[in-house]
Order: sequence, then C-alpha cells, then structure tokens
Amino acid sequence: MSLFKSIIPAGAAGLITASCGGSKGDTAANNDFDYTVDRFADIEVLRYKVPGFEDLTPQQRIFIYYLSEAAIAGRDMLWDQNGRYNLAIRDLIENVYTAYDGPKDSDDFKGLELYLKQIEFANGIHHHYSTDKFLPRFSQEFLVERAAALPDSLRPANLDELLPVIFDPTVMPKRVNQAQGQDLIATSANNLYAPGVTQAEVEAYYAGLKDTTDLSPVSWGLNTRIAKENGRIVEQTYKVDGLYSASISRIIDNLSKAMQYAENDRQRDVIAKLIDYYRTGSLKTFDDYSIAWVEDTDSRVDFINGFIESYGDPLGMTGAYESIVNFKNLEASHRTEVIAGNAKWFEDNSPVDPRFRKDEVKGVSAKVITAAILAGDSYPATPIGINLPNANWIRAAHGSKSVTLENITEAYDQASHGNGFNEEFVIDAETIDLLDKYLFITDNLHTDLHECLGHASGRLLPGVDPDALRAHGSTLEETRADLFALYYLADPKLVELGLLDNPDAYKAEYYKFMLNGLMTQLMRIEPGCDIEEAHMRNRQLIAKWVFEKGEPDNVIELVKRDGKTFVKINDYTKLRALFGQLLGEIQRIKSEGDYAAGEALVENYAVKVDPELHKEVLERYSKLNIAPYKGFVNPVYTPVFDADGNITDVTVSYTEDYLPQVLRYSKEYRTL
Repeated sequence: MSLFKSIIPAGAAGLITASCGGSKGDTAANNDFDYTVDRFADIEVLRYKVPGFEDLTPQQRIFIYYLSEAAIAGRDMLWDQNGRYNLAIRDLIENVYTAYDGPKDSDDFKGLELYLKQIEFANGIHHHYSTDKFLPRFSQEFLVERAAALPDSLRPANLDELLPVIFDPTVMPKRVNQAQGQDLIATSANNLYAPGVTQAEVEAYYAGLKDTTDLSPVSWGLNTRIAKENGRIVEQTYKVDGLYSASISRIIDNLSKAMQYAENDRQRDVIAKLIDYYRTGSLKTFDDYSIAWVEDTDSRVDFINGFIESYGDPLGMTGAYESIVNFKNLEASHRTEVIAGNAKWFEDNSPVDPRFRKDEVKGVSAKVITAAILAGDSYPATPIGINLPNANWIRAAHGSKSVTLENITEAYDQASHGNGFNEEFVIDAETIDLLDKYLFITDNLHTDLHECLGHASGRLLPGVDPDALRAHGSTLEETRADLFALYYLADPKLVELGLLDNPDAYKAEYYKFMLNGLMTQLMRIEPGCDIEEAHMRNRQLIAKWVFEKGEPDNVIELVKRDGKTFVKINDYTKLRALFGQLLGEIQRIKSEGDYAAGEALVENYAVKVDPELHKEVLERYSKLNIAPYKGFVNPVYTPVFDADGNITDVTVSYTEDYLPQVLRYSKEYRTL
C-alpha cells in the first residue's frame, strides 16, 4: 500500500476481555460511569472517558476543542467516499425519522430506526466491517409514503433512483469486494472510483506514474477519486477548489484557529504543512507534513487528520478521511517508551533473514494516549492502536510514531465484565484464571509491539514497489505486525525490561489469539460467506497456518467436549517458534514483493471457513447476547467565553446519547 495505517478495530484484537490485570484507574469511579449507551443489531455503542482533560491547561483544552471541530468537519467526506448515494440516503432517512408522527411501535418505524442506527454507525449503507449492504426491515411503500409527506425542501428529487439502492439486494451489494478472480473495482460499491472504471485501467495508470528508481516516492492515489474523461483515466483530487472543497475549507478554518493555541512552534509548523497539503492536494506536501508530524515527539497534545486508512479501497491506495485528537498519558507511556527505546535490539534479534532487517532503526517513538475525539473512519468504531506514517522511505529515514488508545481499551474492558464469553469458549478454569490475571496487560503489550515495532520493522529490498502485494497488501502487513508482536511477547526480554512480571504471562495472549483466529471471530461472518476483512483474514491466516504446521508435534488441538469444540495449546514454546517461522516468510514476501507467494498464503489459509465449526460458534455465541461489534459516542466539548466573546476555556461532558449525537453532527457539520 502507498500509505499504511495499522488499525485494530473494536473487538478485533480479541473477543475475550480481562476482568483484571494491572492498574486501570479508579475502580469505584469506573463503576459509577455508564459505559453502555445503546444496543441494536450486532452493535453495542459505548461511552469513553477522557481522564486527565481537566488537568490540562486552558490553552491545551482550547487547542483540543478546535482540533476536534476540524476532525468532525470532515465527516461528510467519508460518507461520500463510502458510496455515492450515501449522503442522499442519510438525508432521506434522517428527515423521515425526525418528521415521523405515527405510532412508534409499528414494525415499519422500528425497522426505520434500526436502519438509521446502522447506517450512522457504518457511515453509509454498508456494514462497517463486513462491507455488506444493510437490508431494511421496513417496506418500500412505507418509505415512499413518508417521503411524500415531507416538505418540498426535504423531499429528494431522485427518490426513484435511491429506492433500488436501498431495497434491492443485488444493487451495490458490497462496498469492498476482495473475491479472487473478479474486477475488484467494478464489483465494489465505494465511491473511490467512478462508474465504468476497471481494475486493469487503474493498475495500468498508476504503473505508468511510478518510478522504481525514486527513493522517496509519494503515496500515489492517496487523496484522489479516479474517473474517466474522454475515455482516459483522470484523478479528481481532494483539495480546496477540488473534490470535497467545502469540507476541506471548514477543516482548514478550524485548524487555523487551533494553530493559535498550539503548544510550540514545531506543532504550529505541523499544522501549517497540513493546511498547505489540504489547499494544494500535493502528495509531496503530505510527505513533508508526515515528516514534520513524526518528528514532533515533545508535544503533549497530538492529532491525526487526513486521508489515511486504505482498507476501503480494494486496491489499498486511496485513504479514507479520518481524525483522532488525543493527548499523552504520561504515566502509562512508560511501557511504550521502554519498547521504543529498545527498538534496535528487537530488530537485530528478529527471526527473519538479516537481508530483510533494518541496518539502522531511526526515530521510533511510542506513547499511550487518551483519545479526546474520534472522527471520520475512526467513528463510531475506532482503532485501539495506530502506527504512522506508512511510507516506507519515511519510516526508514525519519521513523514512525506509534500510539495505544488506552482509555478506549479500558472502556471495552469495563463494559465487558460478566458477559459469559470465557466460560463458554475457554477450555478450562486454569486458562480462564490465566486470562483474568494477564490478558489486559498482554493485550495492551501486543498492541504496543504490533504498532510500535511490528509495522516499523523490516525493509523492502531496493527497487521493490511498496504496492507489489496489491489487494493482499493490507492482510499481509497486519499479519506481519501481529506475528512480530506474538513472537516477542514470549521473549524473556519483556521480563528483563520490567514490562511483564511473569515469564508465562504471554500465554494469555497466545491462547486468546489462537481461540479467536481459529474459532470465535467466525461469529462475525454470515453462514456460507468467506472471510473478506483484512484483520480477520490476518488472524485466521496465522492461526490456521501454525495449527497445520504444528500438527506433527500436536502443538495445538481442537478438543471436543460435550459436543463443543475447544482450543487446547499443548506446547507454547513450539507455538512461538512457529510464529517466528511464519514471520520470516511474511517478511520475505513483503521485502521481495512476492505477490504469488502472498496470494497463496491468503487464499489457502485466510479466506475459507469450516461450515460445521462456523455453525457451532454462531449457535454458542447467540446464547450469550454479546454484540460482536462495539463503537463509541464522543464526549461533548463546550467552549467557555468571556464578556467580550473570547474563548477562555473548554468543558467536557458525557451525557449525549447515540442518535442525538449523530443527528446533531449531520445538522451542524453538513458540508457536502
């Protein structure tokens, strides 16, 4: 991929949650905080706290406020990127819902409300994770009748065009198609490519632009929509006076206000470069911004804002709009700073061919952060770990910045107590006890290692195209980072560094990972479907590969007990060796750009599902009443003004509910 951002979606790092394991703040205060906001379909919406916000200076709080306003201002861009009808459908459904004056207990209204909640969570009409289109549980006649009752200014002129997009399951069924042998662009419903554009045309177009001798290549396609004019491929750039100009102008306006409250000149320079990038659309300027951003390691408040995440593009090139505003958790960052400070040791001792290791590890910085606002592709579902920037040459020359969102992981943990998952799926009480004691810390360490060092490790051989792995690049990169983290979790070095206090603690994460990869993540897949999402493919690839390769030594078993399947790990030491062996091969594939070998691994291990095991997992999981996916509402930040109208401070509150928040966002931040 031209720019790669690691993302571990809500719950994707593992469905088991620890009930204890290290200090996570004031337990009494956490118990008084209502984390759960809403529950519908396969979604649970939570709140997250922003501990330490009140301890920041007024300047820092105002800075966060304007950065947050800039973050949310780009919301409509993501909706439009996800599908060309999304904004029109959002307007229609929101207007019908808010104007509805009929019986609230009717099946049609209940179905309308469910559909509204689903599309708001997914930022469009396709599921945020599976990318399958939602099928409404209300009738077309109901929607037509209610739309007709709207005022003329709110009634869509193209209703007849929208109806099949909403109701016909064969129209735009998949936002991101990854099926082998198909035209991935022509069969994907996202709006990153105009109708009529083919995969072969796009690949040929970018192949003609790339210079394999360029040692600092830009991230081609990162901020453009591909269209055709007079039969030729053209790029429509996201910038001021280009595509999404109104949204970008509002982002710039708030970034300019934020700049006045920046903590230092370096931070102001970062924002200035980002504004310049938004104004020009220049990918070279984006690289300049990325370098300035990664080298700013002193500022307490930080942010991500831009076209970053490329999972929504079947070719892994165009970035979805995303923003996270955050500040450093000073106490918790100790462990990530220790990891980053020993980056060279980890690189030198990696179980990969020395040809593929970095000779020098530069600028790896890591911290634990407190998320203050989530926006774009990080809202409502959000990552728990991030590593940026992802241009390989920037990583090599300037390093990378890695963060773990610990107030988000804590919200997941607090909301999951007593859900019965461990009792249903974990093989025995001894293993449950291991998870209770060590999963929270080892899960966080896995994220730290994955983001801080996993994505930052290794190197491409000279002349290898960063996009050589094409549609499988995302899956294989996540596989590489997960394997790096898994391999080192069991290393005595972590105990030596004081990051773990028990040499067997890593077994909690190993067990969770294998259980999730072999079995429990299947609860997110519809019966009869393949695995398509990159992170799920990554986890199954690892789990099935090591299961198969470990069979001669009985490293891992699937044990039947009372008609239920359980994962049993018989030899953790050999399991670690298998993780290292696979890491060596994945790094070789990436370093050499070996598409054929990467494709074979993905297609052989990551895609297909055992139907009998899948059925069993779904049946067992359905009895637990646990939502497979989780996301968040944001806190509300309210500016405080003096008598002259000057902003002097900002307060935070946690009282806004899910639908009121997204409806307010649609009203107050509509730009397209």
